[in-house]
Amino acid sequence: MKKTLAFLALTAALAAPMAAQAHRAWMAPSATVLSGNDAWVGFDAGMSNIVFHADHAAMRLSGLEITAPDGTKLQAQNSAQGRYRSMFDVELKQEGTYRIANVSQGFMAMYEQGGERKRFRGTEAEFATAIPADATNVVPTRTASRTETFVTLGNPNDTALAPTNQGLELIPVTHPNDAAEGETSTFKLLLNGQPATDVDVTIAREGIRYRSNPEEVTVKTAADGTFSVAWSGAGLHWIGASVRSEGANGQPGTNASYNGTIEVLP
Repeated sequence: MKKTLAFLALTAALAAPMAAQAHRAWMAPSATVLSGNDAWVGFDAGMSNIVFHADHAAMRLSGLEITAPDGTKLQAQNSAQGRYRSMFDVELKQEGTYRIANVSQGFMAMYEQGGERKRFRGTEAEFATAIPADATNVVPTRTASRTETFVTLGNPNDTALAPTNQGLELIPVTHPNDAAEGETSTFKLLLNGQPATDVDVTIAREGIRYRSNPEEVTVKTAADGTFSVAWSGAGLHWIGASVRSEGANGQPGTNASYNGTIEVLP
């Protein structure tokens, strides 16, 4: 019994989001709405207890995807990684909306072999041959994380906002660069292309370090995955959600997380 409980406890611990178990992942742009023929935007990315306050760890940007308004992919420039934050720039040459996301996908499993608890991390393709034939209590899980923000140069468009149908994604109903203090925005949460129903979504405004009231709110997605946010203050806002489920009938479980940044203008 003790052995079984210990195995379950370890499995539960590994089911925490990939980005961090006790820290929130975030991406902070220097601006989100710009005008002119071209522009530059700088980005900080990290993980911390207080969103947008770099005090824990820099974010690894190996999965950085920058989607231009026409759907093409761009490369970050001037990238660097410090102790508490990673940094990069993006040159905006096209008019429209850009999606800047750091995305990761993976596969992990817990199992027992010869009385020992073991773990596997790799790809789903590797999983089939990596697990020993005599393994027992195999608990496989698909993992996915997405940390992103949105920037618009000139008139907005929605080409870059199309879902990839992988992991947990935010699909704007209200354009993400059209958020204003005192107004309400509506978004939709998808999990692998399907509505993520009854999921808790947390919204936190920047500057928590300098307030006695954290001003966090939590809303729940509807049956179609939608949720709405009434913006009570201007500034950068972090939107976080996660979905965890155990596998059944031989299918892997799911461990997906989403971290988005929306700038609310006065």
